[in-house]
Amino acid sequence: MLIQIVKFDIKTEYIEQFKVLLENDKQGSKNEAGLLEMRLYQDKKIPNLFFAYERFENQAAVDHHSAQDYTKQLLEALAMMCNSAPEVMPLNETTPAPLYEKNPKYSHAQDELCIIFFIFKIKPQYRTRLLTQFEHHITQTRSQEEGNILFDLYTIEGQDDALAVYEHWRKESDLWDIHFNQPYVLETGKLMHQAVIGDIEQYMNFVTEL
Repeated sequence: MLIQIVKFDIKTEYIEQFKVLLENDKQGSKNEAGLLEMRLYQDKKIPNLFFAYERFENQAAVDHHSAQDYTKQLLEALAMMCNSAPEVMPLNETTPAPLYEKNPKYSHAQDELCIIFFIFKIKPQYRTRLLTQFEHHITQTRSQEEGNILFDLYTIEGQDDALAVYEHWRKESDLWDIHFNQPYVLETGKLMHQAVIGDIEQYMNFVTEL
């Protein structure tokens, strides 16, 4: 399986046009057997930032997707629409592994939904300690916190100085008022303040699904 996050920085005047192309790509890709998941998001605070979270069966599925007309139209428009080249982040699974279709939790109609991409730079010497701490952190979050729907951690291929967290919560208060006050999260926070390069909050992107 191939998993990736793609980050787009779109010129303001092209935002609506870009969203149309994204939707066309998403709708067209529903007929692709090798595409396991495609979810598209827009940043709540910085509306010109977009994220795609994608899972493919294999490289052949990626190549097939890239060859489709709706994907070609999107890719060809990027040179004009983007402030900078899209950032493609190939992801590697960590322990505990992401649950994907095995996830027993799902959102309810009444959920407000708080979705986050937390892609942060670290001092490489802390990488092993962070992965070990997050193993405990994620296990406890998934099993103990009803407000959590999804919590996955990835390493990024070719980037030893970066980690990516992908989270879904039923509402934002489940994150700020409950999650961040758990003992295992406080322990992670202490380590993060030593390991993360710069201000932690700069890396947190709260997004809305398109």
